Amino acid sequence: MKHPKGGGFKRGGKKGSTDADPFFEQETKKRRKVSYDDEDIESIDSDAEENGFHGEDRKGAAEEEEDDVQEPLSSDEFSIIVKHRKSVVSVALSDDDTRGFSASKDGTILHWDVSSGKSDKYKWPSDEVLKSHGMKVREPRSKKHSRESLALAVSSDGRYLATGGVDRHVHIWDVRTREHVQAFPGHRNTVSCLCFRHGTAELYSGSFDRSVKAWNVEDKAFVQDSFGHQDEILAIDALRKERALTVGRDRTMLLHKMPETSRTIYRAPASSLESCCFISDTEYLSGSDNGTVALWGMLKKKPVFLLKNAHSIVADGTTTNENGDHDYVNSSTTNSWVSSVAVCRGSDLAASGAGSGFVHLMAVEAGAIRPLFKLPLTGFVNSMAFAKSGKFLIAGVGQETRFGRWGCIKSAQNGVAIHPLRLS
Repeated sequence: MKHPKGGGFKRGGKKGSTDADPFFEQETKKRRKVSYDDEDIESIDSDAEENGFHGEDRKGAAEEEEDDVQEPLSSDEFSIIVKHRKSVVSVALSDDDTRGFSASKDGTILHWDVSSGKSDKYKWPSDEVLKSHGMKVREPRSKKHSRESLALAVSSDGRYLATGGVDRHVHIWDVRTREHVQAFPGHRNTVSCLCFRHGTAELYSGSFDRSVKAWNVEDKAFVQDSFGHQDEILAIDALRKERALTVGRDRTMLLHKMPETSRTIYRAPASSLESCCFISDTEYLSGSDNGTVALWGMLKKKPVFLLKNAHSIVADGTTTNENGDHDYVNSSTTNSWVSSVAVCRGSDLAASGAGSGFVHLMAVEAGAIRPLFKLPLTGFVNSMAFAKSGKFLIAGVGQETRFGRWGCIKSAQNGVAIHPLRLS
């Protein structure tokens, strides 16, 4: 991505000042070329447009890059390619679709080959090394050594892997050597979600402390934070522009405009949001705890379209009511929580996952969501990712939900599942 020339870095401190924040004293020359004037924001828009991320061009990109998805054959099914001891909570793919990454509740972080399933484990260094990399010991002491990871993300160039979890730190790993290189302190509670801004080394982290923080991984520096949620943040996503999309337990979805330090608030109707992702710069997808998948537009504070009861059928055969609302008397409604949504970038293909026994494929059309196929998969689907080529879908699945033990599906396998997709 070619950056336009501009003035000083304008995040934090006085406007246009680079020496107001000590974190940026050792900025790289490449980073200093970035400016956040209005003209430069328009330039970033044009970059996104050229690369097929602009909302207006999504439909055209979908027509060019992806044809219709064919109905799966009877032989096509999810198969476990990587096994974990406990539930998988987060998965990610490299940009070339050859390597995958997964994190589990048992604290393991795996790096695996998509075609063969051969995996390598990331080994945690000693406490002394972690401390030298920036980790700070905090109370409660019972959690300070916890290696339970709840989120991971890989950079577009495949150099860095970021993980976060119960120890309240964001950990950076070198993908080539699988070694720990940095620990970012700053969050006051569990780090629940992570994502890299496309084409950059800028990382966004969301936490149960209700804050979003931006980090420069190359410079090993904190950039800024953003607030606005009134409860724990559960999911985050980003494209090329400096925008972070988050959902929280406060029934809101926030679009964080990082350079402007402003936010746009979208409120969910009568349900808590569990997951979210960008479709384009102007359209978003979210999953709710009542089995609803919602389509949002940038200009409307309420959903443009609601696909109700997308995951209403649960393991014991019961369903939610006609309005799509929970019957809280039945604990099995946990299986209907839409805990993950994913979009195949530059196309209209999307997927949603829950504990209902199926992953739903759908097409996002002009102002609507059209259901396509149901792909059987037993267990809680806590995370998903499409191949950039659109040829397959991976899902992190487990016996338990991502952030707790509200439900348990004993028949599920803990691991990463892959399903081939056929394009006409």
